[in-house]
Order: sequence, then structure tokens, then C-alpha cells
Amino acid sequence: MAVLILLLIFTAVLVGADQLIKYWAVHTLQPKGSMEFIHFGKFRILDLTYLENDGALFGSMSGQRWFLVGFTTLAMIALAVFIVMTRKRSRLLTISATLVFAGGIGNIIDRYRQGYVVDMFEIKLFRFAIFNFADICVTVGMALLIIYCIFIEPKIQKAKEAEAVKAASDE
Repeated sequence: MAVLILLLIFTAVLVGADQLIKYWAVHTLQPKGSMEFIHFGKFRILDLTYLENDGALFGSMSGQRWFLVGFTTLAMIALAVFIVMTRKRSRLLTISATLVFAGGIGNIIDRYRQGYVVDMFEIKLFRFAIFNFADICVTVGMALLIIYCIFIEPKIQKAKEAEAVKAASDE
């Protein structure tokens, strides 16, 4: 139970940070449109650029608000159940799934309230989509989930198999 409370707090902090950044973007960045953020001399790395994204990844599915709201809501419900059911399996699995969950919640709040997601981070090193803090949470969470599935889950399965073989041989 304590783990679930910590996960709820972690989720609330991430969603709160996402919403605060988006609030700042709407009230400060939107009137300017864009501003330099990280650069070395004239070499720009990251700009802050206000964008209202009514689609999904890279603007795909633009204008499909209710499909995106419905799909994301179902995915977040499934992910919440997954987190509760697997919370004792691995900290990395739980944290990575919670990052994805928090990012999904952060973006779905925007879709419910406004019909679009506020994006603001624009990588200038190469042409890339403009994204937000919730997107970063989802991306980092998915990267950690991939690492978990490739490197950690097989070790857990091998350990369980070895334990089962040992238990069977002890009988």
C-alpha cells in the first residue's frame, strides 16, 4: 500500500510539473511564439516554441480528438491496472510504467480541457517534432521499459526457472 501511495505522489508531481510548464507556455511563451533557450553563441540547440498539437505523435491523427481521448483513457486505465498488479515485480518496471502513465495523464488533461496538447520544446540541432514535458516522461518511461524487457526480465525468468528446478529436485 505504501508503494502505491508513493507512486501516486510521483505521478502527481510529474503531472503537476507538466501542467505548470504548459501554464507558463500558454501565458508567457504563446504571445512571443518562440524564444531561444539553449545555445552556444549562434549555434542553437533547443528553443522554446509554442504549439497547439491537436494530433498525436508528430502531429499524426490531427483532428481526431475524441478517438485520442478515448484511446488514451483506455490505455491509462490498462496501465494503472498493470502498475498495481506488477508493482512488486521490479522497481524499474514500476517506475518506467509510472512515467508513461504520468505523461499520458498530463497530455489527456489538455485533450479533455482544450482539445489539443500544448507543446513547447523544439530541438534545433536537427529537424524534430516540438514536444512537451509529458512527452518526455512517456519517452523516458518507454526507453526504460525496453531496457527492462531486454535485460532484466530474462534474468528474472531464469532465476524463477532455476528456483523451480531446484524445488523439483529437492522433492
